[in-house]
Amino acid sequence: MKVWKKVLLGVGAVAVGAGIVIYSVNQANKDVVTVQSAKVGREHLVTVVTASGQVTPKTYSNLLAQGMGQITEILVSEGQLVKRDEVLLKIDSIQPKADAEAQAAAISTAQAALAAAEATLRASQQDEKTQEANLDNARITWDRGQSLFKDGLIPKQDYDTRKTTFDGAVASVASAQAHVLQAQAQVEQAKQALEQAKATFVHVNDVYNKTTYRAPIDGIVSFIGVRKGENVVPGIQNATGSYLMTISDMSVVTSEVMVDETDIINVRVGQPATVTIDALPGQVFKAHVTAVGDQAVLRSSGLASTQSTTGSQEAKDFKVVVTLDTPPPGLRPGLSSTAKIVTAEKENALAIPIQALAVRSRKQLEDAAKQTAKKGSGSGVTLAAAKTEQTVADPSKKDDVQGVFVIRNGKAQFVEVQTGILGMTDAEVLSGLKEGDEIVTGSYKALRTLRPDTPVKVDNSAPGQSTPTT
Repeated sequence: MKVWKKVLLGVGAVAVGAGIVIYSVNQANKDVVTVQSAKVGREHLVTVVTASGQVTPKTYSNLLAQGMGQITEILVSEGQLVKRDEVLLKIDSIQPKADAEAQAAAISTAQAALAAAEATLRASQQDEKTQEANLDNARITWDRGQSLFKDGLIPKQDYDTRKTTFDGAVASVASAQAHVLQAQAQVEQAKQALEQAKATFVHVNDVYNKTTYRAPIDGIVSFIGVRKGENVVPGIQNATGSYLMTISDMSVVTSEVMVDETDIINVRVGQPATVTIDALPGQVFKAHVTAVGDQAVLRSSGLASTQSTTGSQEAKDFKVVVTLDTPPPGLRPGLSSTAKIVTAEKENALAIPIQALAVRSRKQLEDAAKQTAKKGSGSGVTLAAAKTEQTVADPSKKDDVQGVFVIRNGKAQFVEVQTGILGMTDAEVLSGLKEGDEIVTGSYKALRTLRPDTPVKVDNSAPGQSTPTT
């Protein structure tokens, strides 16, 4: 045989052998899924709820118009620190001041009238005593005259004179008593008039005082809503009065944030938090939760859900107040802020990456178990399908099972797990795994389609890099 024929035969034999090897490798890797993996380990887990809102003072006061008039003076400016009772603003007070002065004069008049009535009463009472004394004297003279006339010692004319004097004294006493009652009535009338004048003075003086607005608290003038020369009006029924300005006490600063309804169940008063303020980039302030709202707020309108007259399935939030422990100087109400509230924390927790969690139905798991059992029988003959058993579903078992794929003997075995707190990227495992177990963490496509007991190949190289050859 010629040499070239031997060469061709040798090349052909090598090609056939290589084809067989490649085919065998492809067949062996036909059902193998390339995955990424990680070891189950211990981590410090922190669950954080993030919410946005704005900076607000714990204590503030909105000044509204209490009377009608034109603004004549604004004595403060925005950003100015003020003390309680410091004058902030004045409105036209000419008419209210005149009314107050006129009523003060009316009080003086009423007081003089009362003094005169009381003097008249005292004079009437003295006159009554005089007439009673005269009556006593006339009674004695009349009694003596009756005895003397009976004994014939005095004439009839003297007897009649004594009787007339007695009757006149009785009438004088009755008249004096009537004058006393009249004087007493005049005193009571004067007192009522004085009380009425004082009450009217309280009213007109209050109207006058309300032309001058004073700071109700110590704080900063955070907003002024009016200008000199504008007219203001008080509130009427459901309409609020003209808005003048806001005084804010920035000694205690809070961040009012809106927490999603899915997270509010985990938020509690006293939980630690951190606050960042858009106007102060790069700074983080320690804080704590001081109030958690009980009423849901509609996200679109900002109204409480109980204020809505129609049913709505839109997203809802709850207001949470986070108080800054050491607020920085220069803060202004309304600055945008973000709060991160720590709702749970655990040291040395058995943890896995969140993306490793997968959900499979119980039917999928049962079908996979049956297929594994068939493969393990070693029979090359396809058996007839067994009759379907009619079983009653256990209501205590959920249709979906949460678990992870554990790599054992080159296969991905689905293991049901119970999770605890969730961190930013990891989840606590309460049952189902032990430290050091190798679990499938990716790729997303592989985890979404991976079936129990599927052969897998681990490739933890960075994306875009090929696995190094040895």
